Amino acid sequence: MADATLQHDAVQHGLPGAYEAPLFGAYSKKVGMWLFLASDSLTFGALLFAFSYNRIYTAWPTPFHVQSIITSTIMTACLLSSSLTMVMAVFAAQRSDRTWTRYWLLATMAFGTAFIVLHGMEWSKLIGEGLTLPMFPKPAHAAVGEMADISKNTPQFPATFFGLTAMHMLHVTIGVIYLGVVAFRKWFLPVLGVLCGCSFSRWCICCRRRSRNCKSPSG
Repeated sequence: MADATLQHDAVQHGLPGAYEAPLFGAYSKKVGMWLFLASDSLTFGALLFAFSYNRIYTAWPTPFHVQSIITSTIMTACLLSSSLTMVMAVFAAQRSDRTWTRYWLLATMAFGTAFIVLHGMEWSKLIGEGLTLPMFPKPAHAAVGEMADISKNTPQFPATFFGLTAMHMLHVTIGVIYLGVVAFRKWFLPVLGVLCGCSFSRWCICCRRRSRNCKSPSG
């Protein structure tokens, strides 16, 4: 039975010769994906364990209010929608429909990008209110307040919050870039470089304006 399967695969792929027996009944690409998912689960499992341990054994604050909950709900909807559009892209690829495969990949990228943008806006809002790590620049107007008190009295909270959300945002960002390469091939990376350069330039301009605004009252 195994020999028949291997011969069938050899004919199907149009390659002569025998194949090495697959590991666990699957070939290298599928085993590689399993190993990647296992390592991903271990990474997030460690971060979630640290979060759970600190929440159980620390006087854990609950600073997120209605606006943050609404934003998180929209981000969750974006992620669920991106899962659906990715499944549709796979179905289109199985039909050898390149046009709709690209369209569904673009939709998936749009939902992923929306998630990243909303995440960045939420980070900017929380940092502006004083929820920071020691290496973050501290806004002068956020020296006092609920978030500033949490950062000072419960440093485990911003550490676990930014650690978990940063890892999640990094995964989504890499996924969007990968889908862009799949959808547009060699044209995507130059466009991505231009967009990143423009975004970095605008970020530098905003930081300069913010630093001037912080210095102006004392000057």
